[in-house]
Amino acid sequence: MSQPPPPPPNEPPPGFGAPQDPPPQDPPPAGFGAPQEPSPSSQQSSSRGDPNAGGFGAPTPPPPPPAPGPGYGYPQTPPPPSPQTAPPAAPPQQPYGYPQTPPPAQPGYGYPGQPQPPAQPGYGYPGQPQPPAQPGYGYPGQPHPPAQPGYGYPGQPQPPYGAPGQPSPYGYPQPQTMPMQPQAPQGGGGGRKLNSQVLIIVAAVVAVALIVGVGVLYSQHSKGKDDKNNSAGSSGGTGGKGGASKGGGTTGSNGKEKVPADTGSTLLFQIPAPAVAKDITSVTTVGSWLTDKVYAKTGNAEINGYDPDSGAKTWTIKLPGPVCQASRHSTDADRTAIIYEPAMPTKANPSHGCSQLAAIDLDAGKKLWTRTIKSADEPINLDNVTVSGNTVAAGSTSGGGAFDISTGKPLWAPKSGDNCYDSGYGGGDKLVAVRKCGEYGSTRQLHIQTIDPTSGKVISEYKMSPGIEYASVVSTDPLVVAADVGDSAGDGSGISDFFSIDNKTGKLRSKISAPGKTYAAHCDGITRIEYCSSLAVGNDKLYIPTEEHDGTGDYSRTNEIVAFDLATGKQTGQRADAGDGYTITPLRMDGTNLLAYKRPPYDKGGQIVTVDGTSFKETVLMENPATQSTRDAESSMLPEYAEILYRDGRLYMSQVYADKPTSADDKAYLAIAFGTK
Repeated sequence: MSQPPPPPPNEPPPGFGAPQDPPPQDPPPAGFGAPQEPSPSSQQSSSRGDPNAGGFGAPTPPPPPPAPGPGYGYPQTPPPPSPQTAPPAAPPQQPYGYPQTPPPAQPGYGYPGQPQPPAQPGYGYPGQPQPPAQPGYGYPGQPHPPAQPGYGYPGQPQPPYGAPGQPSPYGYPQPQTMPMQPQAPQGGGGGRKLNSQVLIIVAAVVAVALIVGVGVLYSQHSKGKDDKNNSAGSSGGTGGKGGASKGGGTTGSNGKEKVPADTGSTLLFQIPAPAVAKDITSVTTVGSWLTDKVYAKTGNAEINGYDPDSGAKTWTIKLPGPVCQASRHSTDADRTAIIYEPAMPTKANPSHGCSQLAAIDLDAGKKLWTRTIKSADEPINLDNVTVSGNTVAAGSTSGGGAFDISTGKPLWAPKSGDNCYDSGYGGGDKLVAVRKCGEYGSTRQLHIQTIDPTSGKVISEYKMSPGIEYASVVSTDPLVVAADVGDSAGDGSGISDFFSIDNKTGKLRSKISAPGKTYAAHCDGITRIEYCSSLAVGNDKLYIPTEEHDGTGDYSRTNEIVAFDLATGKQTGQRADAGDGYTITPLRMDGTNLLAYKRPPYDKGGQIVTVDGTSFKETVLMENPATQSTRDAESSMLPEYAEILYRDGRLYMSQVYADKPTSADDKAYLAIAFGTK
């Protein structure tokens, strides 16, 4: 994982300087969007205001002026390793996966009490020779853009929107593309060099193994082959129905995903990346949804609906500016919500603010309504949006509100005053607010509140230990929150611990330690509250992947998914292995089963597998083509960055950015889709 996240756009990090709270100001005129004046009887942080009763949306006190800092994004990818001299080992055409001498048996990685492996190089195949393909955005070894001042700071000089290396205003890392160079194997974690003396020793060991251990070798080899081809005899949304698969709760029903007769997939369609203005390097395209009728994907200042099988465009919703944030949840009627800019960025004016909130009917392909939340007469820059039931809730450090998704009618507003404000919301099966309390410059406290979506009434509340500045909602039912306690994660993941909380009583059930050097989940709790990736919650368990480590084959890397009991906070002992050369990432729950994506080695296609919730047996549901062009497109959409949806034998992978092509021959795709028969 990458470097520690920077502060939110409207708030300096804890301990920064010694600014004081701004002096009180005369209240603005009453009306929709004006800050509420709390009554003496409403000084508890567990209430929310009526939007029609004297004000809406703004907290008190207003946030302090921002401090310069890098824009927040997903964890940075590590820089490419230094070129090394190619090893005089096996010829380059040796088949991938050629049988190697098995290493000594080791205890299972990630089990309780097991000593952790040494820190490994970043995501990818360090030291592994690579094909001379031109990978897309996000391929391992690609440099991350240099840190820049946070996007949209008041009075902060801004570089031109989309300038090379400029961070995104929306929380994703700015994509860059560079040719992938072949890498020579290196010593240490990613590869093993063999000199002639070692080869003689290895040959002797192999000879002995063939005599006394041929049964073991055959058993291991056969097991790998059977696992790869086992696609029969077992049967198998995002957060809400059909949203981007980056974790979330489950209904607890039996799995619906079935094993097809042939798990080999075909490429259904590819959506070309949208054109980017000449003075802009890239634009955000965050947001993808899947319904029974349509695959919907955000483009450049628009949302398009596509036929799920053919990719034919069925509708387009034009917007005046790019989409800033999109809810991963939708209603039973396939309605969702987005935040967008009121105008297109330009070199002279790189941001118009993410002030527009809208509801979208995905099946009909139309915008239902648009609202602008204001503090006094100024529009609020919204940081996050979610959907729970028929309620759209949007929040930020400057205020927010809730609306009926069908009509746009205001339902409630976060209560101002008492030195508290709702920094954001997590949606889906329930609605959860992350409320921050305390004066600026003092030790503050987060209140995790389960609230009624329609009224805003607090159902339960858990107060986290003072000093924890940010938290992410991983799942709302069961309620799981992630936080970086004491900034101890040290890797930019936003996670050092998970908190399992009882929705009804607000009591802490368990605390799960998940050090960043061991586990590979990510959360952005600074502004977007529920944007967590590479994890899933179901069966009253938390499923997270381990960091990559050496596999059993030369130059191979792999990892596992492990399960934690939410009642006890302890590992269950269940583990799903990715297999040599693969890395496995949870996508979502399918009833009591876990769906996961396997990122492949350089010469194979990715896989979708279902993991039985009880036995943890893995069954392949899909394996993508291994052709060069298809692999190039798939490898540009890594699960840490891309949006991945899988349902009914269909896999959709899409980018959260659209880049300007680097050359006339550069084939960039916004989304790709695979399907089985």
